Amino acid sequence: MEELMAILEEARPDVDFEKETALIDDEVLDSFDIISIVSEINDHFDISINVNDLLPENFNSAQAIYELVTRLMNE
Repeated sequence: MEELMAILEEARPDVDFEKETALIDDEVLDSFDIISIVSEINDHFDISINVNDLLPENFNSAQAIYELVTRLMNE
């Protein structure tokens, strides 16, 4: 989780990822942010987040993103 938090904080240092639970719903992150974050996550964790995974519920919080990364790493 620490590695993911570092990626998120680097992408958007102005966002409190530990507390925010509606990153997409409240439009805290825009499409450019998501593309940047997905690219960094894919490279760092050697996974492939595909278009089917780009759902709001997978990106509304750091915990949701972490769960997505963990699931993809275990596949």
